[in-house]
Amino acid sequence: MDQKSKLVVIGGGAAGFFCAVNAARMSPALEVIIVEKSNKLLSKVKVSGGGRCNVTHACFSIPEILTRYPRGVNFIKKSFYHFFTTDTIKWFEERGVKLKTEKDGRMFPVSNSSETIIQCLLDEAKKNDVSILTGHDVKHLYCDKQKWIIEFMGAKKIEADFICIACGGYPKSSMFEWMRGTGHTIEEPVPSLFSFNMPGDPVIDLMGVSVENAEVRIAGTKLIEKGPLMITHWGMSGPVILRLSAWGARLLAARGQDYKFTIHVNWVSKFNENSMREKLLGLRDSSGSLRIGNRNPFELPQRLWEYLLQRSGINAEARWAEVSSTSQNKLVKNLCSHEYEVRGKTTFKEEFVTAGGVKLIEVDPNTMQSRLHPNLFFAGEVLDVDGITGGFNFQHAWTSGFVAAKTIADFADLSGFRGSSS
Repeated sequence: MDQKSKLVVIGGGAAGFFCAVNAARMSPALEVIIVEKSNKLLSKVKVSGGGRCNVTHACFSIPEILTRYPRGVNFIKKSFYHFFTTDTIKWFEERGVKLKTEKDGRMFPVSNSSETIIQCLLDEAKKNDVSILTGHDVKHLYCDKQKWIIEFMGAKKIEADFICIACGGYPKSSMFEWMRGTGHTIEEPVPSLFSFNMPGDPVIDLMGVSVENAEVRIAGTKLIEKGPLMITHWGMSGPVILRLSAWGARLLAARGQDYKFTIHVNWVSKFNENSMREKLLGLRDSSGSLRIGNRNPFELPQRLWEYLLQRSGINAEARWAEVSSTSQNKLVKNLCSHEYEVRGKTTFKEEFVTAGGVKLIEVDPNTMQSRLHPNLFFAGEVLDVDGITGGFNFQHAWTSGFVAAKTIADFADLSGFRGSSS
């Protein structure tokens, strides 16, 4: 029997597992090993979506889904034609994992548990004889006589015919040094998908309050988003804030490590200041005798409504007809363009994504192979691709992992494998 070619996948996350199990499944000529730095496998899968795992998004148009990626659009536009959301859904369903779609388009396993996805991937690894080594921290990666050599901390070495780097994003540029040793260029990493801190602002007294469709704008920029907003004990979070942080990742990082900027919140996004002013004048006429605090005409949470009245200098016991024009103008401003000072960021493990990574011009999106070295591949967040919250980063992980796997499997199955040329 011919000796098998060896694939080593660096990284035990979503992209790494998907590459490993699919390559092993598609090619019996491959011996596949996953090496993971930590002692935990699929850690982001475990905590994603509050422990439910937001597997993908119910978006079946490539042009439409591309609008959900702040960086890497031209790259993933090509890779999505090889493996898309429909393929992800089918792949998991063929293995007994059915997905459901929520009203915002996010897709989760019907079990509502990330353990379902984790177990599916672990079962596939076992079924296809994929070896898994934890506690293997890469120190050096180089090619020697058509073989890849991986040196780990602690003087351990592994030799391989194929390498797929799927180690996720690193928060610090220095952590990419072993990748730079291969000659690849790294786009500097900056945080993405983070919440806004507002220490000392009275709004944090409303922690737990959420609004279904707020509009948030970052002052001095063109960045504006609509969506659910949640007030926390440190400031503001929720999909609208996370999306803003993703689109503004590089711009906000360039302002310095303290992340100081101003946002304007429209709590009732179907109104602007002019239409809101007309609405309030109408309320004076139609509901002049009613107490303002008892009548919340915008379906806002009551605690938020009372807060906005107080910030506008309006007594909740007052009647609509008694509101002065000055107070009414303040209420219009506070409803449609309430200004808040952001003083820092908070990043959750389940939301953390890094903008940055391996420069995309150095990787072929149709194969995930390095344009600098044959038989070196990349998958997942280690590439300079990132999406907004909602399952888009996982979809990139599945796509890039699968495309790399198929290419590697095809190479391994070539008669008399001697390595491919780039």
